[in-house]
Amino acid sequence: MAELIDDRWKDDALVTSSEENIGETSGISLNDAFAFLDPIGRLMLLARNVAGPVVFTTSFGLEDQALTHLIIQAGIDCRFATLDTGRLFPETHAVWADTEQRYGIQVQAFHPRSGALEALVRENGINGFYHSTDARHACCAVRKIEPLGRALRGAAAWLTGLRADQSGNRQALNFVSFDTERRLLKVNPLFDWSRERVAELVADEGIPYNTLHDKGFLSIGCAPCTRAVAPGEPERAGRWWWEQDQTRECGLHLTPDGRLVRAGQHA
Repeated sequence: MAELIDDRWKDDALVTSSEENIGETSGISLNDAFAFLDPIGRLMLLARNVAGPVVFTTSFGLEDQALTHLIIQAGIDCRFATLDTGRLFPETHAVWADTEQRYGIQVQAFHPRSGALEALVRENGINGFYHSTDARHACCAVRKIEPLGRALRGAAAWLTGLRADQSGNRQALNFVSFDTERRLLKVNPLFDWSRERVAELVADEGIPYNTLHDKGFLSIGCAPCTRAVAPGEPERAGRWWWEQDQTRECGLHLTPDGRLVRAGQHA
């Protein structure tokens, strides 16, 4: 569970009574402070004020590549993890290798449990996720949500590359929220950045990126569930495009009842 470790913050008016839920109060205080800092400053502030491991789960998309670069620049202690679902694009594996070589890091892979995956395919078929929303959610649960739980085990803070302008639903998020299901802080250091600003950083710094972005794939997940986006379409229109539900989330960033986690919100 996340805890504040800097006594300066315990005396600050941004932090309320220590008898209250420390996850919620630390989230609120960091939200207030993050608004005045650049992403590197946000990462350094988080590292100074949260006890326990910081884990960044990357899918090697444009935002995640930018955030990897910024984490290295900030010099904070951070574990890098990814969810290798077994259905990723070859281009995703290529940028994964390029990223490890560029930054001298190891991105730990978390795979689906073999037994659960075999049962899923036996019940729904290899591409059963096209047939119903429930089948798609079941696939995401086996390939992404359960491995995420293992990736975040023991973490005090979870870094993500979520941005507000990725979708209307994500505009309801904030820099920091307290994930009551996983008992950790969920932190989005690029929350207020536009895609254009992220792309500019990637270009200026020569950061490795997924070449599918050059072919219109703005948001990249599993190969069967991702298509290129047409001009004028929303950024996440290419994810699970056959579904009518405009939320179009895999469940990684949702509470158990299907709601997006907001700052200070309890599941």
